[in-house]
Amino acid sequence: MSSPAIRIAGVTKRFGAVQALAGVDLEVARGEFFGLLGPNGAGKTTLISALAGLVRPDDGRLEVMGHDVQADYRAARRSLGVVPQELVFDPFFTVRETLALQAGYFGIRDADPWIDEILENLDLTSKARVNMRALSGGMKRRVLVAQALVHRPQVIVLDEPTAGVDVELRQGLWQFVRRLNRDGHTIVLTTHYLEEAESLCGRIAMMKQGRIVALDTTANLLDRVPGHALRLRLGNGARLPEGLAVCAREEAGGMVSFDLAACDELEAILRSLREAGVRVEDMELGRPDLEQVFVQVMRGA
Repeated sequence: MSSPAIRIAGVTKRFGAVQALAGVDLEVARGEFFGLLGPNGAGKTTLISALAGLVRPDDGRLEVMGHDVQADYRAARRSLGVVPQELVFDPFFTVRETLALQAGYFGIRDADPWIDEILENLDLTSKARVNMRALSGGMKRRVLVAQALVHRPQVIVLDEPTAGVDVELRQGLWQFVRRLNRDGHTIVLTTHYLEEAESLCGRIAMMKQGRIVALDTTANLLDRVPGHALRLRLGNGARLPEGLAVCAREEAGGMVSFDLAACDELEAILRSLREAGVRVEDMELGRPDLEQVFVQVMRGA
């Protein structure tokens, strides 16, 4: 039986008084598209840094494709590509030079055809000869993704890869990453865009205060919240009646949402709005989404 793509066993890490990782156990199978979610400060980036060998854990063991991150660092690092959350780049090189240097770090020869393919898929071909410091933030993030892919790693970790990225690139990036996953690459994604994780990831782990507090398939996590989700847009900037406001959530775009345990609650909400003279401009009724599951897990954890 082959080893998992990632194995994390009993990993702890403390920075002074802060317990960043408090005994993390996790396995990610080869070929998975896996989500790692959590609020800021949950320990996600520390865990990724430990996996990449950039942070030495106080205790525990980490493996990438069966290679111990500390004892067999070279093989583990060659198996892993990490897209960091921070925009880190060398301002003295062009985009192509940056990728060629990255290939050189891993001893890869004749990397030009693969670099050309990466540039094309990330819509960077027109920027190949542009200096890194002249790129926008979104373009720099594309280059970080390209750098992580230059050595064709079997495991790719994307730490907030679409932060500050325009919608068009986001769609192109996910199309490319899906293709890599179909070709057998293991993908680990951290993101604050929970709709991305919901649509892309087969399994998801949720972290809080250095611990994993939920781990299951995306479908099973979504089943944790029963009932339906009702989303309404009220007319003319109207406010909800006081009795409804206490059980509603305000969302972007002027929408308000309710969690319904049963469909007959819908009738009561609409009746209350009619009696208060509030007009409904738009209405959606659907299953709970991953954001609701995330909020419930974080409150319960």
